[in-house]
Amino acid sequence: MSEKEMYALMNANPGFHLATVEGDQPRVRGMFLFRADENGLIFHTASTKDVYAQIMNNPKAEMCFFGDGTQIRVTGVLEHVIDDELKEEIFNHPSRKFLQAWKANGIDHLLQIFRMKNCEAITWTMETNFAPKEPVKLCNGSE
Repeated sequence: MSEKEMYALMNANPGFHLATVEGDQPRVRGMFLFRADENGLIFHTASTKDVYAQIMNNPKAEMCFFGDGTQIRVTGVLEHVIDDELKEEIFNHPSRKFLQAWKANGIDHLLQIFRMKNCEAITWTMETNFAPKEPVKLCNGSE
């Protein structure tokens, strides 16, 4: 699967599982991708969430996407993104209408954005279950 095909699958199936670490304990939860392209895999959370503290303490993470019978596991380091333009884009995106209540209640400052860049992906399907892993470099583009 090519890099472009991986981005397409991720964007078409934005629900993913994120693995982080808290101390020596792995933590996994479902998340909602904002965008995947050569500039990074972008998602957001609230600064009040445990996942935010886990990422800030140890930014190494793994994302797992699934769609059309294909699983994509992406491993890398998350960077905390401070970008007011991107934050407004997220708040105004049709898929993020649920965030409008944050703005209406004056808690939009809680929104925290993360990006994974310079990462590595491995795909899996039932057909390739026993095949050797073939890592693909992702998100090595410029901003």
